Amino acid sequence: MNAIVPIGAPILQVDGVVKDFPIRNGVLFGGQADIVRAVSGVSFSINRGETFGLVGESGCGKSTLGRCIMQLITPTEGQVKLDGRDLVTASKPEMRLLRRDIQMVFQDPLASLHPRLRIRDILLESLRLAKLPGPQANARVRELIELVQLPQDVAERWPHELSGGQRQRIGIARAIALEPKVIVLDEPVSALDVSIQAGVLNLLKSLQQRLGIAYLFIAHDLGVVRHISHLIGVMYLGRIVEIAPARQLFKSPQHPYTLALLSAVPLPDPIAERKRTRIVLSGDLPSPLNPPSGCHFRTRCAKAQDICASKVPALREIGPGQRVACHFPTAETAAVN
Repeated sequence: MNAIVPIGAPILQVDGVVKDFPIRNGVLFGGQADIVRAVSGVSFSINRGETFGLVGESGCGKSTLGRCIMQLITPTEGQVKLDGRDLVTASKPEMRLLRRDIQMVFQDPLASLHPRLRIRDILLESLRLAKLPGPQANARVRELIELVQLPQDVAERWPHELSGGQRQRIGIARAIALEPKVIVLDEPVSALDVSIQAGVLNLLKSLQQRLGIAYLFIAHDLGVVRHISHLIGVMYLGRIVEIAPARQLFKSPQHPYTLALLSAVPLPDPIAERKRTRIVLSGDLPSPLNPPSGCHFRTRCAKAQDICASKVPALREIGPGQRVACHFPTAETAAVN
């Protein structure tokens, strides 16, 4: 298959997803349960053949959201629609069939591969839903290994015999085995060396162009996300604070948190790197057990005013394809000044 698949209509729609976790205090003494809201009303959509990059600090809820989308954990509220079908309300038999259309690649490639199965058997196991006859299944395994640009002899090797980059390529091969429509990639290159990261990212882009897969790419590194994403969503303490096309986000970020993240991304030009001003956020990331009222970011924001403490900013459109949840976004502040 060499045809380039164009970006199409929405394939994954996330609407108002909330995930709460109960935390008990003093369980031995009959303590009551507190609630940690890890994900707070997140909404976005991904088109066919498109990559949506989701970035933010550790603990902001990115991976929890990814697992809600995969139905590895059940959202407290909201909908996750795959090609119009709501995964949250799907029965277990329905979800088993829908697994063909949505797959996941995990951060740790070694932990996600069965240590007692050879690579061939790992890939054959992923083909069980297809119920292919033996010769066809074996042919598909060879095709998958070729697609992820590995030599055919890896089929007879064990996961521990492969490098980290090779193991992640096998994880990707397993994910594309049933020709899914969407793949959730949870920090897929963060455990790899920089030189290996580039090869894996280029592989993902190549597979997307050939197969038309949509990606949700979860990461904390904006530089990595920029390399692969069409759209980028910035997440802070359970909420998405900005969504924009990748080029637009880097050219004209609107949320103070996005500005701070971008200021930490190294520049290739040493002179420009020395001249630019880094934005250092004051204070620590608030606890999700007791988040600030109103705008969650206000306790670390230089622009914060009284309204920020009393009113949650809506995610509103401020430019073509760009939405921001801030009472005082950069563009409007610049216009006033």
